[in-house]
Amino acid sequence: QVQLVESGGGLVQAGGSLRLSCAASGRTFSLYAMGWFRQAQGKEREFVAGINRSGKSTNYANPVKGRFTISRDNAKNTVYLQMNSLKPEDTAVYSCAADFGGNGSSDTYAYEYWGQGTQVTVSS
Repeated sequence: QVQLVESGGGLVQAGGSLRLSCAASGRTFSLYAMGWFRQAQGKEREFVAGINRSGKSTNYANPVKGRFTISRDNAKNTVYLQMNSLKPEDTAVYSCAADFGGNGSSDTYAYEYWGQGTQVTVSS
């Protein structure tokens, strides 16, 4: 079983940056593809970015391409989401998720484990 804990959320002005971290428990982190998802108030959860087990392949949702970067450090059991040029429409609760043996899919149902989430608020 994997436990995921996100950090790094907060309040930022439009155009600013934040870096989210997701720390995973256990010694099998490298066997899991990881994803970041977000859910804005009153909306469904949506895929943001995914990364495969080695970190060599990434996948982004169109609204964040060119602004967000997902990365991972398997030695530290941590996945990151660097968010630049933030917009008010990026405001949401951001959660990380783990997919055993996966490849960073955008499919919510591919992920077995989820963190509690961290709030990101972008003011205009």
